[in-house]
Amino acid sequence: MSGDVAAAARVAALGRTGLTAAADPAFERFAVLVRDVLRVPVGLVVLVESDRQVFPGACGLGEPWQHRRQAPLSHSFCQHLMDSAAPLVIEDARTDPRVTGSLAITELNVVGYAGMPLTDEAGVVLGSLCAIDTVPRRWTRGELTLLADLAAACSDSLRLRIVTSGARQCEVESRALTTVSDAAFDRSQLLLRASVALVNTRTADDVVAAVRDLVTGTLNPAYVGVSLLDRGGMLRLQSSLALPAHVARRWEHYVGAATTPSALAVRDGATVLLPDLTSVRTSAPDAVDTFLEMGWQSAASVPLPGLGGPVGALTFVWKRPYTLDDAEQTVLAALAGYVAQALQRADHLVSQENAAAVLQRALLSDLPDVAPFEVAARYEPASHSEQVGGDWYDAVRLDAERLALIIGDVTGHDIRAAALMGRLRSKLRLLLVDRHEAPAALLRRLEAANRALGDQITATAVLAYLTPNSDGHGHQLHWANAGHPSPLLIDRAGTTVLTGRDPLLGAPRHLPRASHTRHLPPASTVLLYTDGLIETRTQPFDERERQLHAVAADLHGLPLPDLLDQLYTTFAGDDHEDDIALLAVRTPP
Repeated sequence: MSGDVAAAARVAALGRTGLTAAADPAFERFAVLVRDVLRVPVGLVVLVESDRQVFPGACGLGEPWQHRRQAPLSHSFCQHLMDSAAPLVIEDARTDPRVTGSLAITELNVVGYAGMPLTDEAGVVLGSLCAIDTVPRRWTRGELTLLADLAAACSDSLRLRIVTSGARQCEVESRALTTVSDAAFDRSQLLLRASVALVNTRTADDVVAAVRDLVTGTLNPAYVGVSLLDRGGMLRLQSSLALPAHVARRWEHYVGAATTPSALAVRDGATVLLPDLTSVRTSAPDAVDTFLEMGWQSAASVPLPGLGGPVGALTFVWKRPYTLDDAEQTVLAALAGYVAQALQRADHLVSQENAAAVLQRALLSDLPDVAPFEVAARYEPASHSEQVGGDWYDAVRLDAERLALIIGDVTGHDIRAAALMGRLRSKLRLLLVDRHEAPAALLRRLEAANRALGDQITATAVLAYLTPNSDGHGHQLHWANAGHPSPLLIDRAGTTVLTGRDPLLGAPRHLPRASHTRHLPPASTVLLYTDGLIETRTQPFDERERQLHAVAADLHGLPLPDLLDQLYTTFAGDDHEDDIALLAVRTPP
């Protein structure tokens, strides 16, 4: 298709959507979803007209653009993907030759950019779904996959707008089409809700529950089933929770050659329609007994698309005869695509979490026997999708009387940060065993080792030694702090901040580091923690530190595991954005 023809087709298609330089609730939801799911400052639905770009969906865009809902093409990155129909991914627009000099950089503050094309049924690019950052951004494969999934759903909504526009025009001329048009609109809304609901599912059970909720009130099936094909050609039921236990066991694992609605859909790669019991008996005899037992009378099963063919089936069952019309079949086919993508993500997350959990257990070793001291630790990851991060704690028994305590935070909270953390932790452990030096000297030696080995690792850390006093009564804490939150001393008198903070590890060479010493009263507690415990977007860090000091003072008498649990619950809970590591040690009474 030539450029002029494609431009004309695009303008005609955009006209049928009815969208222009004004907010549209459906596309606003896509923009909000992009911002929240990818954690970017700006989410944008962009449609490119002949002389401008318009934003029917915009979230976080600076003024006056958020209010105007339009910008000249001179401010557009989207025009670069109009001809290629391929994603446009930019880490730093200020240095990328494709867009350097664009007014979008200076006036819309676009630096990191990821755009996925939005197309009509003929493949004509109408615009893009964009994730925008105001700083350079290295987009991960997972982020781009999520954005592509959302763009596919957004494209479907645009196509349904185009398809239903004719029906809506006819509605003005004839009331007879009102029901048809409203039904089509309801189906388009179902797909939009599906694109939102399925993005946040994490397990197969989540996917099944989301689909069941989506079709309640429209198709109203008695049962929604999902079966997946395994490598041996067997089908495994993923929706057993919605069935009586004995029925679920019957279909938990069955041969792909079975004559059931789902097996037929997978085997033939086409939608299976069974509008009544007679058709079930004829086409799916293996399922008849279950249909009779459950009171089911009709079914429709749609294959779940995969790269090499169907990977399973999405099945709907009704307790009455039910015939799907053409539009409903189209909606179910689109819904099956969303479900297949969601199940693929869920499987990827499970695999990733299993691998990450093994890595985490290896990196965070068990605490040693430290009698006569007490010690407790807790680690909570920031990213539930990867389950590991750059924060760590450690305790090393140096000899019968001396204990080393470490807490640290490598920049980042993903698997790469965890790998860097593992290297830093191993080096520090070796130095602790081999070199009996002051904490500050050992941290300087650690930095020298990193430089010599070419490890460019940026991290904060506290290294502390717990040793007996020279007179044999009580203990002393010797510590050095490399840019880390200050440890707390907690006793009956309250809390004391153990001050003294030097530059973080990986800073420019030859910066001074100092060791510090503090006498520890009997039965006193030293708390080390990473900034994820108290860091929040809504309160200043200093204020959160003061709150931590007050709460910790009230908890001084608790057993150490309970103290850490209380601090975690009070300040972080399950909604924290950064990794959290906590380490506490208590001197004997």
